[in-house]
Amino acid sequence: MGMWASLDAMWEMPAEKRIFGAVLLFSWTVYLWETFLAQRQRRIYKTTTHVPPELGQIMDSETFEKSRLYQLDKSTFSFWSGLYSEIEGTLILLFGGIPYLWRLSGRFCGYAGFGPEYEITQSLVFLLLATLFSALTGLPWSLYNTFVIEEKHGFNQQTLGFFMKDAVKKFIVTQCILLPVSSLLLYIIKIGGDYFFIYAWLFTLVVSLVLVTIYADYIAPLFDKFTPLPEGKLKQEIEVMAKSIDFPLTKVYVVEGSKRSSHSNAYFYGFFKNKRIVLFDTLLEEYSVLNKDILEESGMEPRKDGEGDSEEIKAKVKNKKQGCKNEEVLAVLGHELGHWKLGHTVKNIIISQMNSFLCFFLFAVLIGRKELFAAFGFYTSQPTLIGLLIIFQFIFSPYNEHAHLHASRGRNRGRENFKQTQRGAQRGARSDNPEITT
Repeated sequence: MGMWASLDAMWEMPAEKRIFGAVLLFSWTVYLWETFLAQRQRRIYKTTTHVPPELGQIMDSETFEKSRLYQLDKSTFSFWSGLYSEIEGTLILLFGGIPYLWRLSGRFCGYAGFGPEYEITQSLVFLLLATLFSALTGLPWSLYNTFVIEEKHGFNQQTLGFFMKDAVKKFIVTQCILLPVSSLLLYIIKIGGDYFFIYAWLFTLVVSLVLVTIYADYIAPLFDKFTPLPEGKLKQEIEVMAKSIDFPLTKVYVVEGSKRSSHSNAYFYGFFKNKRIVLFDTLLEEYSVLNKDILEESGMEPRKDGEGDSEEIKAKVKNKKQGCKNEEVLAVLGHELGHWKLGHTVKNIIISQMNSFLCFFLFAVLIGRKELFAAFGFYTSQPTLIGLLIIFQFIFSPYNEHAHLHASRGRNRGRENFKQTQRGAQRGARSDNPEITT
C-alpha cells in the first residue's frame, strides 16, 4: 500500500514537478548503469594480468602490462570526472542555474542597451556564458588528464603554455562558429511559421555539410600543420589500395599530431569525387618527429632499410621507435576505407538527418507546452533557445539513449577492432595502446 500511495501522490503533483523529477531520475539511472558497466570493465583490467592466449603470438608481456595500467588509470579518471559531471548537472538543475544564467544574460544585454525584446541577442550572451562556464569547470579535469595521466604513460607532448594557448584558440573558434549559426537558427524558428521545423532542419543539414567540407582545409590548419605525404613507397601503396576499391582519392596529407600527443589516428574526408586522406605523423614510423628526437638523443643515425641491422640496434628500434611500418599503416587505413566501401558514411549521414528531422518535428509539437519551461524555472517567459535546450537535452534524453544503444550495436565494431588491435599490438605503447575488452 505504501508504494502505491507514493505513486498516487507523485501523480497528483503538478506536471512541472513530475517532469523535473523524471529528468533527474532518468539522468541518474543512466549514470549509475554506465558506471556499473565501467566497473565491470575495470575488473577485467585488474584481473587480466597475463597476455590472453589469442594475443600471445602478437603481443609481448611488457606491452600488455603498459596497456593494462594505462586503461586502469583512464577508468579511474573517467569515474571521478563522470561523478563530478553528474553532480554538477544535478546542482545546476536543483538550484536554478539555467534561469539564473538567462537572467544574468538579460542584465548584460540591458547594460548594452538591449531590452527583453532582443531575445536572440540575449540568447547569444547566454550561450557565450554557458560555454565559458563549461570550459572553466572542465579545465582542471583536462589538465589532469593531459599532464598527469597522459604524461605518466608517455603520451603527452604538450607544454603548459601550448596547452593553454590551444584551449583559448579552441574556445574562440568555437564561438566564431556557434554564435552566428545559433543566431540564424533562432531567427529561422522565429519567422518560419507553422513549418519552421522543416526550415530549421534544412538549415542544420546545410551547416553540417559545410562544416564537414571546410573543416580539414580551413579549421583544422588553425591548430595543426598539414603537409602532403611525400612521394614514395607508402604513398604508392595507399594509391593502389584506394584504386582497388574505387575510392576517389585526390590527396594524402600528414598532420603534425606529435606536438600534442604520441597517440595515432587516420581519417578521410570530402564529398563525391574529392576524397582526401589524413595520416597523423605519429602513425608513420618514417615521418614521426618523435623518432627524430629519439635518434638524436641516442646518437643513432637514420637507417636505410636493411642497413645496420645488428641485434642491438634492432632491440633499440623495437623498444623506442614510434609509429607503424607501411603494411601496418595500410591495415589501419584499410579499416577507415572499409567504412566508405561498405557505405557506412552515407548511411550514418542519412540516419543522423532522419533523427535530426524527427527531433525538430517533436520540438515543434512540444514548444508550446508551458509546463516544460516551468519545470526548469521559466514561469513567465518561454525563450526559444531555452526550449531547444530543455527539449533536446532533457526531454529527448530517453530517446537519445535508446538511439545511441541501437547505433552502437549496429556498428558491429568488435571484429574490426580486434583486427586493428592485432596490427597495433606489435607497436604497443608506440602509439595508441590496444585495449583489453570483455
